[in-house]
Amino acid sequence: MMAASARHKFLEDYRAIRRAEGRGGMEPAYYRALPYRDLSGRNSAQWAIRGKSYRYFEDKILSEIERNTGRALDVLDLGAGNCWMSYRLALRKHGPVALDIFTDPFDGLNAARHYGQPFPRVEAEFDHLPFRSSSFDLAIYNASMHYSTDYRRTLRELRRCLRPAGHFVIVDSPVYRLREHGEKMRAERHNEFEKRYGLRSDTMPSLEYFDEQTIAALAAELNIQWSVHRPWYGWKWWWRPWKASLLSRRPPSRFWILDGVFA
Repeated sequence: MMAASARHKFLEDYRAIRRAEGRGGMEPAYYRALPYRDLSGRNSAQWAIRGKSYRYFEDKILSEIERNTGRALDVLDLGAGNCWMSYRLALRKHGPVALDIFTDPFDGLNAARHYGQPFPRVEAEFDHLPFRSSSFDLAIYNASMHYSTDYRRTLRELRRCLRPAGHFVIVDSPVYRLREHGEKMRAERHNEFEKRYGLRSDTMPSLEYFDEQTIAALAAELNIQWSVHRPWYGWKWWWRPWKASLLSRRPPSRFWILDGVFA
């Protein structure tokens, strides 16, 4: 478990960066429009990606799980942030639980007050989930799995909480072909944050990305059956690797959606 001092420092740094980025809003309409529209206009490009990821998840993954189970699902929304995904799941008559360590009223769990849709909110860490074994049909790492410090430990704890044949889905975490590309991204990101915000955003060490070798290793070691989904984010997104190659830059991340089942 994260030391209290390190956790406090991380949350203060995280809050400062998120405020500087213009995250959060004051009106319920802002939150209820997510992820499809950013009514603030401050992070519209990022929310456009999130909206496409979620629409794909709804249409291709969640709908199939719903058909197979034929009932409302108990869903764990991991790294829920301002709880927009839990809100969307509640609208579909499922039973979401929003979990995060960030409780900020603008950009964390306490922003759930804007939705007018009740669901439980839990302040906890990925590696110490305060739930009974076999509590959930589905878990979603909501642009958050890359904050883990140890994917194996995180997924072992999740496995305890999932019901047999339960799914877990990793959405909007960066994926690279090679580990060295992810390490370059990590260094660039910390340097950029230090220049822009005066913070390197590394108070709490995290893995920050996936690479193809790690995904394969997790499958072998934890007996995971992966289904890999590659949503279409548009021609501009498709062109990014070619542009990076022409400019002799590291390859950009891919936002695959990883649908896993513990065999």
